[in-house]
Amino acid sequence: MNRKTTPHILKNTYESICEVRFNRVERKNALTLDMYDHLAEILTEVDQDTQTKVLIFTGEGDAFTSGNDLMDFMKSPPTDIDTPVFRFLKALASFSKPLIAGVNGVAIGIGTTMLLHCDLVYASSSAIFQLPFIRLGLVPEAGASLLLPQMLGHRRAAELLMLGNKFTATEAKNSGIINDHVPPDQLNTLVMEKAKALAALPPAAMRQTKALLKRVHSDTLEQTMIIEGEVFMKRLGSPENSEAFRAFFEKRSPDFTQFS
Repeated sequence: MNRKTTPHILKNTYESICEVRFNRVERKNALTLDMYDHLAEILTEVDQDTQTKVLIFTGEGDAFTSGNDLMDFMKSPPTDIDTPVFRFLKALASFSKPLIAGVNGVAIGIGTTMLLHCDLVYASSSAIFQLPFIRLGLVPEAGASLLLPQMLGHRRAAELLMLGNKFTATEAKNSGIINDHVPPDQLNTLVMEKAKALAALPPAAMRQTKALLKRVHSDTLEQTMIIEGEVFMKRLGSPENSEAFRAFFEKRSPDFTQFS
C-alpha cells in the first residue's frame, strides 16, 4: 500500500506487537487530518497482518493527545463520513485484535473517546482527561454517546459530556474508563507487559473473544457513530461553535449568553 508518511506518527514493531506513538510534542500531540489518514491506514494494515497480534497506542512527551488541532480542523472540516477522521474512527471501532492504550499525559476530546474502543487502558497517575465537545459548541463523537452511558450509567456520562470538565486518572479508573494508573516512569513497562501477555495467547480465540464482547452493541455502535458524525458536521460553523473557536484563538472565555 502506498502510504503517506508523517513524522508525527511513529510506528514500531516489537516481534508480534505494534506500537503507534503520537509524535507532535510541540502541540501536545494534537491530531491533524494527515495524522488521522496515517492512523487509519496503520489500523487497516495491522488488522490484516497475520504476524501482528497486539496494537499499542501511546504518546511522545507529556501528552497522549490534546485532541484535534483546531486550526487544521478549521481549514479542512469534515464534510462527509469518508474523511480521514471518520475513516480512523471506523477502523478503530472495527479493529479485530487487542488494542491497548498507554495514556502518558493529557487525553482531550478524541484522546479520551478513542479509549472507549481500546480493550485495555493504562494511564500515568498524572494523566488528565476531558470531553470538551459541548464547550466547543459541538457534540460527542466516536460512539461516546452510546458507550459512555453503557459503561458509566446515564448520570455520570451526562456529567462528563454535558459539563465537559477535566478529570483525573483516579476518577477515570473509578469510572471504568481506564484499567489502572501507575507512576509515569512505570507506564511503558506495564503496557508492554500486558501486550506481551496478550500476544502469547491463542490469537484466533483472542479475536473471537473480542468479537463476542463487542457483539451486543456492534450494529448500534456503527449507527450511533454515523448519527453523531452527521450532527457533529452540522454543528461545525454554527454560531455557538464559531464563538467557541474564536474565543479559543483569542485566549478568552466564550460568551454563550447571547444564544437561546
